[in-house]
Amino acid sequence: MSKIYAITNQKGGVGKTTTCVNLAASLVATKKRVLLVDLDPQGNATMGSGIDKNDLEESVYDVLLGEASLLDVILHSEAGGYDVLPANGDLTAAEVRLLELDQKETRLRAALKETSGRYDFVLIDCPPSLNMLTVNALSACQSVIIPMQCEYYALEGLSALMQTIGQITEVLNPGLAIEGILRTMHDPRNSLTVDVSAQLTEHFGDKVYRTCIPRNVRLAEAPSFGQPALAYDNQSKGAIAYLALAGEILRRHEAHAKSMANAH
Repeated sequence: MSKIYAITNQKGGVGKTTTCVNLAASLVATKKRVLLVDLDPQGNATMGSGIDKNDLEESVYDVLLGEASLLDVILHSEAGGYDVLPANGDLTAAEVRLLELDQKETRLRAALKETSGRYDFVLIDCPPSLNMLTVNALSACQSVIIPMQCEYYALEGLSALMQTIGQITEVLNPGLAIEGILRTMHDPRNSLTVDVSAQLTEHFGDKVYRTCIPRNVRLAEAPSFGQPALAYDNQSKGAIAYLALAGEILRRHEAHAKSMANAH
């Protein structure tokens, strides 16, 4: 069974795409098979994986509308070593088109059934808004990774996201859980960062990943070369932090699998 994570936050600029691309590459470095699903019309995860969004013959848009098979649309990221279900600006139109279709909230979930047994992890990069694309991601995944900056407004955005996740759980995806909260662009010298960090840990306990992603020039530069940081500069603080995050996620995953096995 693939483990499917949606990487989401309604707030933009918190490092969702950076997390998607770099976590995918880091999981590949631990010998896992990974599919990255780009659900953002900006197509940044596609470009950051070294795939030109302007050259796509088909994209996730065609898959959601049932006009192409998911397996036919998947491309391989040479730079990252993972597979990509790519996106471009066509996806903006999917919003409107989906509203006219049956099962509009669960189209991605149905499409991902095709990948059964092919991947250990599927990571879905969500757009920075709560729309039909994000709803599809939250219906299709088992759990949510929430990247966030440790700043005051981030906490407000987080409570809105929690309400959304609660609603999706009730209506569409009863098994949906929060996998973890990831502190991004982290600067421990900043007192606000430290305060918000403490509030998060107090409120969410061990749901907050121990790994923090630092502000890092290499992480910011890598996408313009169409590479994850691990390929661009594997000694950079950003690349090392995402490797640590992958390790933390795998340890949690194994611990959970063990406890489930013991329960039976």
